[in-house]
Amino acid sequence: MVDLHLDDLIELGKKANKIKEEKWGKKVFFIKNIHLNYTNICVSKCKFCAFAKDEGDDSSYAMSIDEVVNYIAEKGSEANEIHIVGGLHPHKKFEFYVDMVKSIKYHFPNKAIKAFSAVEIDYFTKISGLSVSEVLKRLKKAGLDMMPGGGAEIFEPKVRKVICPEKISGDRWLEIMEVAHKEGVMTNATMLYGHIESLDDKIRHLEKIRELQEKTKGFVAFIPLSFHPENTFLKNLKPSTGVEDLKVIALSRIILENVPHIKAYWVMLGEKTAQVALKFGADDLDGTIVKERITHSAGAKSKEGLTIDELVFMIKSANLIPVERDSFYNELKIY
Repeated sequence: MVDLHLDDLIELGKKANKIKEEKWGKKVFFIKNIHLNYTNICVSKCKFCAFAKDEGDDSSYAMSIDEVVNYIAEKGSEANEIHIVGGLHPHKKFEFYVDMVKSIKYHFPNKAIKAFSAVEIDYFTKISGLSVSEVLKRLKKAGLDMMPGGGAEIFEPKVRKVICPEKISGDRWLEIMEVAHKEGVMTNATMLYGHIESLDDKIRHLEKIRELQEKTKGFVAFIPLSFHPENTFLKNLKPSTGVEDLKVIALSRIILENVPHIKAYWVMLGEKTAQVALKFGADDLDGTIVKERITHSAGAKSKEGLTIDELVFMIKSANLIPVERDSFYNELKIY
């Protein structure tokens, strides 16, 4: 393991920024995307989640396929990517999800569909009786292009037992991602930090991502996710500090040298910290998003969406080069 300079944020940042610039120079990537959270009804009871509701709750909802298509048509006409995650609905059949992807691809053939976390894929195996490989084959045939990286949280079992005891294990998450990569489905990876995990837990999590990447080369980007405690069962916890946020971004870039991209997810970091993170190893700001629900349910103070002009301004004012990309980091436009 390299000397991480954990007691010196600036040295840590310099090391991470050097790696980033060796890979991407002054470029910072973003995408025109739309987030679609098709339901907040969920059978899982993760303590860190303020988004999930029980069926019948006043604020619960479940979109029909027509509503999904109409939402994308209304809000995401300019988007190149549709990012889809939702709750584990107790009554929807697997065919609903296949038909949803198929319908989206039919109506929007030029938009990439990045859908369903490893947790959702595991749930689909349970409700369908199919293997992970068979589930992914069905979804891929319907039009799935890529998977997001959610559900990883922290791999350490003792931590998962407290914050998300009903969720799949870290090993299962890694297993599903390995199968996805073998099936030709590229994915992102994440880590949820700033709750009850230790520094060692974070480092081991990053090392496991790196080890799987050595085997499969299937991770496109890594996204550190800063925990938001408001409106959760862990609301007594204090949110992560700016120093911790920057330290985790830098650690991610240093340890995950074999993962191409590190995102500064402005929704969770806030726009200002995300901008500074571009000097601490991050090379991607995610995208326009349009309307983010999950983190804002937990009290995020960032905007629900950003315009292209706002993203370009954030990047240029950091003396960096804004590059619009597609889901697979093909460059579409340099600003």
